[in-house]
Amino acid sequence: MFQGKKLLLPVCLLICLLSFAILIFFTWSLSITSAENYNHENEINFTILHTNDEHSAVIPHSPAVDYLPHEEDPTRGGFSRLATAVEEIREEKDEPVLLFNAGDFLGGGSFGWLAPQGYAAELSIMQEIGYDAIVIGNHEFDFGPEVLADYLIAADYPRAHENTQVLASNMRPPEEHPLAQKDLYRQTAVTELDEGLKIGKFGLMGDQALLVTADTGELEFLDPHKAAEDAIEKLEDQGADIIIAITHSGIPEDRELARNVSGIDVIVGGHCHTALEEPIIENNTYIVQAGQLIEYLGYLELAYNPQTENLRIRNEENNQPFLIPIDDRFPPHPEIAKTVDYYQEKLNDLVSYLTEGKFEHILDAVARSDFKIAETRKAQESPVGNFVTDAMREVTENVTGEKVDVAFQTNGNIRQGIKPGSMEHSRGDISFYEITEAVGLGYGEDGYAGYPIVSFYLTGAELYWVLEGSAITSEGISPATFMQISGMRYTYNPDNAVMFTIPFWDIPIPSTRSVMEAEIYTGEGKQPAANSNEYVSLERGDEELYHVVTDSYLFSFFTLVSEYVPQIIEPKDAQGKPLDLDNLEDILVHHDDGRELKMWETVIKYAAAQPPVEDEIPSISSYYAETSERITQESSFPAVFWPILLLVLLIIGIFFWRRRKHKKIDI
Repeated sequence: MFQGKKLLLPVCLLICLLSFAILIFFTWSLSITSAENYNHENEINFTILHTNDEHSAVIPHSPAVDYLPHEEDPTRGGFSRLATAVEEIREEKDEPVLLFNAGDFLGGGSFGWLAPQGYAAELSIMQEIGYDAIVIGNHEFDFGPEVLADYLIAADYPRAHENTQVLASNMRPPEEHPLAQKDLYRQTAVTELDEGLKIGKFGLMGDQALLVTADTGELEFLDPHKAAEDAIEKLEDQGADIIIAITHSGIPEDRELARNVSGIDVIVGGHCHTALEEPIIENNTYIVQAGQLIEYLGYLELAYNPQTENLRIRNEENNQPFLIPIDDRFPPHPEIAKTVDYYQEKLNDLVSYLTEGKFEHILDAVARSDFKIAETRKAQESPVGNFVTDAMREVTENVTGEKVDVAFQTNGNIRQGIKPGSMEHSRGDISFYEITEAVGLGYGEDGYAGYPIVSFYLTGAELYWVLEGSAITSEGISPATFMQISGMRYTYNPDNAVMFTIPFWDIPIPSTRSVMEAEIYTGEGKQPAANSNEYVSLERGDEELYHVVTDSYLFSFFTLVSEYVPQIIEPKDAQGKPLDLDNLEDILVHHDDGRELKMWETVIKYAAAQPPVEDEIPSISSYYAETSERITQESSFPAVFWPILLLVLLIIGIFFWRRRKHKKIDI
């Protein structure tokens, strides 16, 4: 009995302690739950919608001839559908909705051709849809900075900043430049929402985007990180609660920006055309991107707590995707459709003029095909690369009356493959619009869109260096620099393009031996894929001149190949005299009436010249359904191992020599 009483006291104490612990636990849990509820109750909800890299894709595409406004079809994109999606979201949500563009709204498709003619089709439509801010990307400079200034004026800037700000935080034009004089763009902007929340915005163009910009004239671009730091400081001084960087840089640079610059809450990105299915989180910064060509509308639901200054994403708790496909589920917006029709009529008039009435509508069928002429984003031959370069070679030959030996074009200048229609009303049709979507970039000295064809001469040895340059730049910079060819075939080893890369400086050292063999096609028309006696071997030291064509944009990079291979490439005239590279007018190819021959024009003419099969519409040859063995990749022992092997053999030799020498001394 006594023993039982002794045990009773500890048991009671233990029960009391456990009860107290449980009470504390529940109290703590309730306080946390209450705090969370309190925090959520005090949050300010808002949504960011975003697009990037529209590239003048004003109407639905892939291909545009399939589009049926009020019926099911496989097309994607289009500003009119986008407007409907944005309007529906704004009507559904009881919170502020912001709409941003991350650059490259201009350039690529033929609607961009209206820009040099004084129209601002893309930006005017975006204003009507209700974009809050847009950023200047590299393709906004496709027609040069002066045309960009005129474009912004045509879009009613600077007055239009009241609703749609144009941002470019690291761009600095000279004081006398129109972009500087007329307040056509801004470095930062602050939007105050109804709840008093201040959203600070700034815009950047990244280093890689700047590298591929066609023409920036005398504009200066500051280091993006330094420009971001300055913009953030300015926005914080203006009381911004949330800071959003709208960038045209690509995801790798966006991540680097988030790591190295503090204070950025959200990065709305563009340039690399990545459709991020969920945000990337880097250093507490949310990074989003929505693909290209209005195929998606980016959708980011956010909540901000003013007391804790915490920003969080709400998509998952609301079961909302981060990307909304813009397809036939969204009917055309009535008002935006009228605006699109207006600009399409203007473009039809321009196309009729440029083709001398042969094509009067952008959706006119140029040719027919039962297959897609496929593209590639890799460093390899592609069917569309063959089609485009064949067009450049053969049409230029017809216009000049002079045999063209070789045509070059890069993957980056060929925007996409060429896809025929698949619907009952459009089956097999390849439209004018579809072709120019693939090759419609650029601007000429004549004031019309499209890169002009350039004609010049290189020696056989220099052709070798061009191929070596293509190999090393595609390995060391981007597959977009890889050159498609017509009039040649060659074999190369991509593993041998770069011998090694210098650490820290990240400088590739070329082997100059990646090209194993090369041949010139001596026949007429399409070059055969199989063995043929219509090819002659090209020697590395060949000093014979060969007639080469490309476009003005790629030509401007030809001499840059000398930075990657230890040999100067010097374009020449037919007599072998080096060209004056400051005056290209003499090597631009012109029609008899003085008009420039455009790259897109060669492809249109080539497609239209294909032989018809059953009716008067030309039919694309099955030759272009696949590649034709023009560029062959072969793997062998990588060149980098040869110097390593020699070094190892040298070390071994020295070791045995010293060992033998010591033995002689011992004896």
